[in-house]
Amino acid sequence: MKQATFGSGCFWCTEAVFQDVMGVQSVVSGYTGGKISNPTYREVCSGRTGHAEVVQITYDPEVIRYDELLEIFWKTHDPTTLNRQGADVGTQYRSVVYYHDEEQKKLTEEYKQKLDESGAFAGPIVTEISPSETFYPAEDYHQNYYKNNPEQGYCSFVIRPKVDKFKQVFSNKLKSA
Repeated sequence: MKQATFGSGCFWCTEAVFQDVMGVQSVVSGYTGGKISNPTYREVCSGRTGHAEVVQITYDPEVIRYDELLEIFWKTHDPTTLNRQGADVGTQYRSVVYYHDEEQKKLTEEYKQKLDESGAFAGPIVTEISPSETFYPAEDYHQNYYKNNPEQGYCSFVIRPKVDKFKQVFSNKLKSA
């Protein structure tokens, strides 16, 4: 098993997208990239800790490759908005890839460059690419948030449409029911 760590806005949305991907064993919402140990959600939301809301994905590279995870990452959020995804604004919502080894760094940098050169997005990609740092799992109530709260307003109006679109575009990468 290997790990990938992505930040693409609210971790509830990112977690919901990656949980149903074939080869993904687990997705844990949490925080990384900040300057204090063991931050709380309230501290991270203040924007003063420097942490990003991220998901740490444990996956089987024999089933899904890292570059396939990157494709899902870039196609399920807007990597051209600095410190913002939709209505979520602040450094904690930045687009970021925390790589775990030199191969992930190389693949991420190459993929980002190809996307920028292709004009796939209206503006330049601002996704931060940084070495992985200490990962702090978020509080229990943040884990499996969409699956545990499907009728909650944010889930119904923000996460569900994103997950539905993901399932249409990436139907060939979904776990069987």
